Amino acid sequence: MARRKNKEKEIENLEKVTKVAKKIKQEKKKEQEENEKRRNLLEDKIKTVREDLQNQLIVQNKFGKQFDDMVEDYIFLIRLKEDLQYDIAANGLRYSSMTGNGYTISKPNESVQNILKVNGQMLKILQDLDLKAPDESGEDGDDLL
Repeated sequence: MARRKNKEKEIENLEKVTKVAKKIKQEKKKEQEENEKRRNLLEDKIKTVREDLQNQLIVQNKFGKQFDDMVEDYIFLIRLKEDLQYDIAANGLRYSSMTGNGYTISKPNESVQNILKVNGQMLKILQDLDLKAPDESGEDGDDLL
């Protein structure tokens, strides 16, 4: 009788573990889908920005690998900025951390400071190339209406 109860308890525990594992798997799949969607949107945005910057360089008769390299640096910084913004959105301005003594403390999210540096560097690249920031929404900014 005791063996049967133990077996039933084991089966019940296995069912609970299986249910939790399925839930975790579904959550991971959802997270992967969201990350893929975010990456696709980012790549579309990057394509638009790259084309706009290159077109501005062409209009200014600026050709050469050094200009292309600076555009690619700008593109890298866009990706980095998006990752920092995602981190801030996911973790907030502050996060909790455990000290070596076992105390929980609140720390500032370093992504907040880093995004300011990245934005500054992006502006510097645009200034060095004598370019305007591209309209990342894909719409023309010339219309006043």
